[in-house]
Amino acid sequence: MKHKFRFITGLFIFLFLSSFTLSAQKTTVKRIDPPSWWTGMHNPKLQLLVYGPNISQTKPEISYAGVTLQKVIHVESPNYLFLNLILSEDTKPGTFNILFKKGKRNIAKYAYTLNARNMNPKLHQGFNSSDVIYLLMPDRFANGNTTNDNMPGMLEKANVKDPNGRHGGDIEGIEEHLDYLKNLGVTAVWSTPLMENNLPKYSYHGYAMTDYYKVDPRFGTNEDYKNLVKKAHQKGLKIIQDMVFNHCGTNYFWKGDLPTKDWYNQWPKFTRSNYHGGVVSDPHASKYDYKHMVGGWFDHSMADLNQDNPLVANYLIQNSIWWIEYAGLDGIRQDTYPYSYKDFMAHWMKRLLEEYPHFNVVGEAWLSYPSSVAYWLENDHNADGYHSHLTNVFDFPLMYAINKAFNEPNGWASGAADLYEVISQDFVYSDPMKLVVFADNHDNNRFFHNVGNNLNKWKLAMAFLFTTRGIPQIYYGTEILMDGDKSKSDGNVRMDFPGGWPHDAKDAFTPQGRTQEQNDAFNFLSHLMHWRQGNKAVQFGSLTHYIVENGVYVYFRKYKGQSVMVLLNNNNKETKVDLSRFADDLQGFSKGKSVLDGKAISQVKNMTLPGKSPVIVELEK
Repeated sequence: MKHKFRFITGLFIFLFLSSFTLSAQKTTVKRIDPPSWWTGMHNPKLQLLVYGPNISQTKPEISYAGVTLQKVIHVESPNYLFLNLILSEDTKPGTFNILFKKGKRNIAKYAYTLNARNMNPKLHQGFNSSDVIYLLMPDRFANGNTTNDNMPGMLEKANVKDPNGRHGGDIEGIEEHLDYLKNLGVTAVWSTPLMENNLPKYSYHGYAMTDYYKVDPRFGTNEDYKNLVKKAHQKGLKIIQDMVFNHCGTNYFWKGDLPTKDWYNQWPKFTRSNYHGGVVSDPHASKYDYKHMVGGWFDHSMADLNQDNPLVANYLIQNSIWWIEYAGLDGIRQDTYPYSYKDFMAHWMKRLLEEYPHFNVVGEAWLSYPSSVAYWLENDHNADGYHSHLTNVFDFPLMYAINKAFNEPNGWASGAADLYEVISQDFVYSDPMKLVVFADNHDNNRFFHNVGNNLNKWKLAMAFLFTTRGIPQIYYGTEILMDGDKSKSDGNVRMDFPGGWPHDAKDAFTPQGRTQEQNDAFNFLSHLMHWRQGNKAVQFGSLTHYIVENGVYVYFRKYKGQSVMVLLNNNNKETKVDLSRFADDLQGFSKGKSVLDGKAISQVKNMTLPGKSPVIVELEK
């Protein structure tokens, strides 16, 4: 009797535990990426990542006119399925259920929506050399909504006193200052990433994403971002989204349960990238260096994604298309461009341009030599036959030259000659007008710091930036002479914009909140930017420049009979210039108008230039 009782008791416990285990492992769908899609896309293929416990044990079924479930892909983790769908040309927008079955029984279902694609021809028109790009960091620009500074489930809390912590800036703060940007003369806004970065620390910068499909709640919501783009468009401003394909944050939802073992580039122990982007285009590079460049992790908190895995590749490609379509984006800035597998990046660009032929992507190819940067801008020159299809790149070599030119003594290959030498190598580019030119950004010293807080040097650089070839970009706070030294910390070059926080003593968004020197700089830059908006010669014109002599760099921008002459006097003292040397470009012009002060110039035979100053002349017949 005792043994029988023990047997029945044991059987009861076994059945109870089995029931509990089955309950704990109940099959559900936790998420599907992309979370929605559109009819009428050029590419009819759609791949869905389905995530949920034991979802691989089910058989998915879809019954919706125009949607064909072509293939179900099982992977190493039992908690993922990848569904390959084909959407026919006549597929109608609507919502349908994806059923997940075991035998004849429905285990789970998911309502999936296909939206009607917005066919407005004014959307997704990209950017070009008529634009001026303004780079801002949302966490440091303006805090429009203090109630979202700390949000449930977010690991890092706001600490405005920590230069490397979260400060509370958000989408609402950007939206509140769109008129400020418009009045400044900006035409396009590039924000560092707004996607969720749910990490314990150092998450404000946005480059360690933990959800590619979700705006960080401390910045706002997806709908807030969509509304920001809409309101920017209403004001004539474009929005450029910052994307990161090389890496993601280690706290992504798939942490500890990767769909496949090679979802990340794996190493026996933590291995950093060697950060030598030039290795990718180097015809003599070793396999060892190449592998460590593209396969090494950017940092401990930034897992290196393996885009050679076609599932990873599709995930990233579809994510970018989703954001373009969902938010109505005008462009993309792609982070750490050479760090991802280059064939994948070329394939991505082809996919984007298939859907959005007039779209623009500017790649961060942080390289020191024009020839290295030129490799990444779409061209027919690469000896290995590589075609990137990338529409734009940042001009890092010119950025280095700008930061040297106005501090060095003028010489054969120094001072203003630095600018000439870099520009003279434009022959390596398929189109130099597609270069984004800049003096600083969020990863470098503030330019004003590098010129020793010298306003005259700053003005020389800004005059050059807005009159040379390419697409000018400035970093937030440049217009009010913000200072910053990266050697102190990254946070030191990413300080809060004064007036963006309720407790700020001064509001530099207004003239009253700026010093006299700051207003001088703001007005100089704003005048230059607004003038540029109406001058086709500096937007689209050809560039002819002259060898630097006696510390003066002279060049001309010409477009359909319109001509602008720029003279940059890099000497500390007043300098007289005989203009007869420029007779070829002055032919047909006898006078002009000074852009910076509006004064008439009665003759173009000789000029006297104040020390450390620019002169910009609209030439007249």
